Amino acid sequence: MKRKSSRKSQNSRKFVFLYITILFISFFFLNLAAPAISITKVDFLGEANLPTGLQLKNTALGGLSGITYDANKNIYYAVSDDRSLNNPARLYHLKINLAQDRLRKNGVTPIGVTTLLDSRGKPFPEGSIDPEGIALTENGTVFVSSEGDVLTSIEPAIKEFSLSSGRELRTLPIPDKLLVDSSGKRGIHNNLALESLTITPNQKYLYTAVENALVQDGQVATPNTKNPCRIIQYNLLTNQPEKEFLYFTEPVGKFFSLINRFYSGIADLVAVDNQGHLLSLERSFTGWGFSIAVFEVSLEGADNIQNIDSLLAVDINKIKPVKKKLLLDLNSLNVGLDNIEGLTLGSPLADGRRSLILVSDNNFIFPQRTQVIALRLKTERPLLSRLRRLVTILKLSLGVG
Repeated sequence: MKRKSSRKSQNSRKFVFLYITILFISFFFLNLAAPAISITKVDFLGEANLPTGLQLKNTALGGLSGITYDANKNIYYAVSDDRSLNNPARLYHLKINLAQDRLRKNGVTPIGVTTLLDSRGKPFPEGSIDPEGIALTENGTVFVSSEGDVLTSIEPAIKEFSLSSGRELRTLPIPDKLLVDSSGKRGIHNNLALESLTITPNQKYLYTAVENALVQDGQVATPNTKNPCRIIQYNLLTNQPEKEFLYFTEPVGKFFSLINRFYSGIADLVAVDNQGHLLSLERSFTGWGFSIAVFEVSLEGADNIQNIDSLLAVDINKIKPVKKKLLLDLNSLNVGLDNIEGLTLGSPLADGRRSLILVSDNNFIFPQRTQVIALRLKTERPLLSRLRRLVTILKLSLGVG
């Protein structure tokens, strides 16, 4: 009887110790900032294509280089990179049907057009703007990034526009290191500037990235080599760029090409939380076709390189870059890929998970087309996952359960 009583007492102490430990850990985790979301799996939900030559409200629908989702209206806004050549600079309104967690061939419907207007309320003159990235705010506005044009001395820009009127409201300052100087030894490479744009859910930070290395940071991307790019963090409370982070693109092999061309770089970003976790879209033209991949990116622990004017002037190996994890190589899908340039978190799916929408730039030429691809993201909160593992370890170590 005494032995049984002793065992019960020991088990009771184990349970009490385990209970107190779990309470302590739970209190610790609950008092941390909201944990980041970790993506554990990506599923393909289908594709839809809009033909080149499609007209909407007397405009040529095409050049869709960036996309963002308006959850309140269940509408997507996609910006065209038309430099006011075919029609004035503009963005399109799209409905994307993900019924039954599928994107079917007729699942994308263009429903509207908004012409982008300058601060005077006038359409942008031909060649004066090159819209590439787009990000929605909670105030009924969008930020749009413009690559500019080195050859015509048009500087890159990030502008905010009213969705109701299309009119420019403000312009964010661009770091000096991105601006081309008279010597040609500083600034962006032509057509390799601000393709990407995203805003954190709390509306505090805006992120963009230089598609390729700056002139003073290295050469443009070449086959089988990684390329040092910069992710730029803006504080929307101050409207100032406040941090920069080193991001290496993945080496991509060059295939046989009759035109002997190769392009590779960061095409877009999307913020998944408020703690510096993003998804990046890397797009390459290999000469034989397009190579497209989506990565999970973490800025946590990465060095702030805002005060480093030239990466060639320092030991880049001593700089801690952002962390990357491959989520999906789209070339593994049984889908003919076009020039995918934009991505956004889309509408919730029937199973409660989040969709990820990608869109292509058809360059307004046949046989390219506007391609929309839908993916499903399976996520979990890493801190809760760690807590479950810790509880399991404690149970095993205490011989409980």
